[in-house]
Amino acid sequence: MTQLLAGAERTFDCRDAFVDTLVALAREDERIVGVVNDSVGSSKLDAFRTAFPDRLVNVGIAEQDMVGMAAGLAASGRIPFVSGAACFLTARAMEQIKVDAAYSGNNIKLCGMSPGVAYGELGPTHHSIEDVAWMRAIDRMVVLVPADPAETAAAIRWAAGYDGPVFVRVSRMPVPAVHGPDLVLEPGRATVLREGDDVTLIANGTVVWRTLAAAELLAADGISARVLSMTSVSPLDTDAVVRAARETAGIVTVEEAVPRGGLGGAVAETVVRSHPVPMRMLGIDGFAPTGSAAYLLDHFQMSPEGIVRQAREVLGR
Repeated sequence: MTQLLAGAERTFDCRDAFVDTLVALAREDERIVGVVNDSVGSSKLDAFRTAFPDRLVNVGIAEQDMVGMAAGLAASGRIPFVSGAACFLTARAMEQIKVDAAYSGNNIKLCGMSPGVAYGELGPTHHSIEDVAWMRAIDRMVVLVPADPAETAAAIRWAAGYDGPVFVRVSRMPVPAVHGPDLVLEPGRATVLREGDDVTLIANGTVVWRTLAAAELLAADGISARVLSMTSVSPLDTDAVVRAARETAGIVTVEEAVPRGGLGGAVAETVVRSHPVPMRMLGIDGFAPTGSAAYLLDHFQMSPEGIVRQAREVLGR
């Protein structure tokens, strides 16, 4: 067992960091309000509702109305944090997100809860694997995919101070901490979690710790892997990607989402324009079957061992 895998025995629910940060921010700024689609419990917003009963709007199961109401609140000077299951928030309210949030330039924070395959046993209708690609395709939308509680808190803090639409994935899948508590998020800038000269592994969200574990396995075999945490998919840290392409022999991207149009697609677009190198893109390929989140990630080769195999293919070893 690698050092990181051993440390993974202590895991955290990023929704706790989300609500703790949101409550703290709301105490300092009365403009912050919550808008939710009958998911107070699954969004863990009970503490927010207790602290600010007049600043949480529950629209019921009506995602289009939820984003439209948030647009009205933003237009009146509020800072709405819209919270709902990522699969329903993005799919059902896409038109409102595109028009009322992005095109209209409204200051709306979209918090996609339980994204990826977190609702594993509920099957493909509840898997939110296209959300990153959809959000990245919308002009003016900042897209953030935090890896752990510290990065989730940093993303919420940054979003609160940014004037414009933001989409933040907030995971429910237990993950170990990979960042220190004082992390400051800067969209458009990747975090180098491990230096390496042979191959680059670029990941975000719940699979970052798995990618670090893969790098440890590679190191045991004499392969030096650089690990980049690419929290910000839009804007993307293109400079870090180009450096990786120039300084290592290839790139493997890892994400709990569809790579087409997501992190993998964004990195590939940069690589092909600037410095083509061998690439592999790991993610959820097609409709995922029913099963636990951990099983599904392994099924799509995003175990540490699966990531190692892709790195070896890139290197031809």
